[in-house]
Amino acid sequence: MKTMSFYDKIYEAVMSIPYGKTATYGQIAALAGNPRAARAVGNALHKNPLPGVIPCHRVVNASGRLSPAFAKTCSAVCLRKRASNFCRTAV
Repeated sequence: MKTMSFYDKIYEAVMSIPYGKTATYGQIAALAGNPRAARAVGNALHKNPLPGVIPCHRVVNASGRLSPAFAKTCSAVCLRKRASNFCRTAV
């Protein structure tokens, strides 16, 4: 039985966010098993190995917005994917 890394738990939690909904970094950290690891969630999403599969654009900061440093990267990926009708933005 393989043990999941914390990043794998984060990616699994993010993939469970339904279309049209968002979750905060803190909520994802709690779902992944460490409610104090919101910054680690941001780091994991910055390193997202499958941006078209793991919907990083559904994770927002505590104010309900994409974090400014992350928004550029995520938006660029989503725009490229949307051009191929693959990425559906929920934010």
